[in-house]
Amino acid sequence: MNGGMRRGARRAAERIAIWGLRGLVYLLLGAAAYVLGDLIWHGAGALSWEFLTAEPVDGGVRGGIFPAIVGTLWLVLGTAAVALPVGMAAAVYLSEYAREGRLTSWIRVAIVTLAGVPSVVFGLFGLGLFVIFFGFGASVLAGSLTLALLILPVIIVASEEALRAVPQSLREGSLALGATPWQTIWYNVLPCALPGMLTGSILGIARAAGETAPILFTAAAFYLPELPGSVFDQVMALPYHLYILATQHPDPAARPMQYGTALVLVGLVLGLNAFAILWRNRFRRRYRL
Repeated sequence: MNGGMRRGARRAAERIAIWGLRGLVYLLLGAAAYVLGDLIWHGAGALSWEFLTAEPVDGGVRGGIFPAIVGTLWLVLGTAAVALPVGMAAAVYLSEYAREGRLTSWIRVAIVTLAGVPSVVFGLFGLGLFVIFFGFGASVLAGSLTLALLILPVIIVASEEALRAVPQSLREGSLALGATPWQTIWYNVLPCALPGMLTGSILGIARAAGETAPILFTAAAFYLPELPGSVFDQVMALPYHLYILATQHPDPAARPMQYGTALVLVGLVLGLNAFAILWRNRFRRRYRL
């Protein structure tokens, strides 16, 4: 009798937990759908070929956002070029070569801690190191390096977890056949772990594309119609452009530009994510993962 009552209570608690978690998921999806729907409802009317390809006028309140789109792409590509190889190489070292010990544990704790540091702190660090100390000035290079430092912890942690998920028997079989440790990693471990590693990279790059605080100090200008000629030039960027529009131009006349810029930024991030997901799925099909 008591056993049946306890089983019934456990089933009831389990159903409540499942419905509670399901409700939270639906709540998050509803909030995301509301935000996206609001952006589309108010921003779709501002989108046009001229809006996407023209230069800003009247201090950026009117005209187009083409320089901001190009500047954002420069920053994203520069960030990916620095963060991806460094982050994945660090993950390979920690997973495949580093011996477990106090030093390795401290390194992992430091990486996890850096993942929780506010982005404005990275911006101030980039200002002091890249802009002032190295003399890069406010530029694409300084902004990309700062954003790369920002997303490195995410890439390292996600990549290391993907490498650890590869079965140990795959490594042992390769080594038993006479392959060197590096050949085992390059030809057997990395192809299996690469889809998971790219997933972490997607999250990091998407975060970098929408960050404002780091580029506020290191790269971005609000009104700069000229396109960058090199990595040492300052650029416009969609996140900073939107921030200035929302805080310094709250009048209704700037509302179409605000919503249009926000919609383009969200679309750009979703497009980058979609491209990376397709790339990841290609590797999965290639290696039948």
